[in-house]
Amino acid sequence: MIPVDDLLLVAAAVFVLLAIAVLYRAVRGPTMQDRVIAVNVLGTKTVVVLAVLSAALDVPYFLDIALVYALLNFLMAVAISKFTVERGGVM
Repeated sequence: MIPVDDLLLVAAAVFVLLAIAVLYRAVRGPTMQDRVIAVNVLGTKTVVVLAVLSAALDVPYFLDIALVYALLNFLMAVAISKFTVERGGVM
């Protein structure tokens, strides 16, 4: 049986690989909305990886970092959406 810590590390690695795949959409997205959503997904995946690493490595302060990063990710999404709407784009 696989230890839970190793399983969580594998899950974190899978999330990192998926984040790399989403990075393509952030760079090559055909529209600004695709890029905004891709960057938001990257931020969410970063929060998930930090939370999983916190559980796998038994480092509780990673959860604090993940929480702060989630709040910054939300504020970034709101700011970019507001900027896009003010520029004449439809969000």
